Amino acid sequence: MASIQFFARPPLPRLAYHRICGRDPGVVFLPGFMSNMNGEKALALEEFCSSAGHSFIRFDYSGCGSSEGNSEESLLGTWKNDVLSVLDNLTTGPQILVGSSMGGWLMLLASLARPKKVAGMVGIANAADCFVDRFNQLPPETQKEVEETGEWKIPTKYSASGFYTVRHQFIKESEDHCVLGSGIPVACPVRLLHGMKDEVVPWRNSVRVAEQLASEDTDIILRKNADHRMSQPEDLKLLVSVVDALIHKLTKAHLH
Repeated sequence: MASIQFFARPPLPRLAYHRICGRDPGVVFLPGFMSNMNGEKALALEEFCSSAGHSFIRFDYSGCGSSEGNSEESLLGTWKNDVLSVLDNLTTGPQILVGSSMGGWLMLLASLARPKKVAGMVGIANAADCFVDRFNQLPPETQKEVEETGEWKIPTKYSASGFYTVRHQFIKESEDHCVLGSGIPVACPVRLLHGMKDEVVPWRNSVRVAEQLASEDTDIILRKNADHRMSQPEDLKLLVSVVDALIHKLTKAHLH
């Protein structure tokens, strides 16, 4: 395993990351909301890239995991800028972005901001627009309560407290980054993996993403028995094989 490093970018918080140097295209893993770079998907991809000789980066967003900063002060735009910082300063050549849940949303935003840098994308349980959509589906009185208290507690089995606390300010700022209301002008190959037993982000969200993407080379892969995490051994095997196939496709295209 690569040792932890820190990317300094004063006055912004330092970002913790692990990097393997290797061939292009490189792979960059983007974790989900309140997650970090040490999850099973990130480690499975690191192991694969290491054995295949391709460069790989996993990192923590500001205020998450080992990175500096305060997660309570972070907005979706903060984390989008973290992704761009990593792409601009820690990678060379074309990259495949692999985004899990909220990381899948950030992956789309990064590809829009850096179209020449992003050669391909793999989304896992893509959560594009999800915070905003879910908030807008709440009864008006609940929305008002969230506005007044400044906090929205979302029930989840993935947190020890039984819920994630999302600030109202985070949701409002996220509205500036919604991508599913109109076309997503991204032309690179995209693979969207989603579990049909996902109770957090409905699998139809990946279908919505595919419908809006300009790229003709877009595939959706649904796993009937997978949940939101998609971290079972068979899920990880699928993820690695999809990334492997995308690397081969991009390498072949480059050679021709």
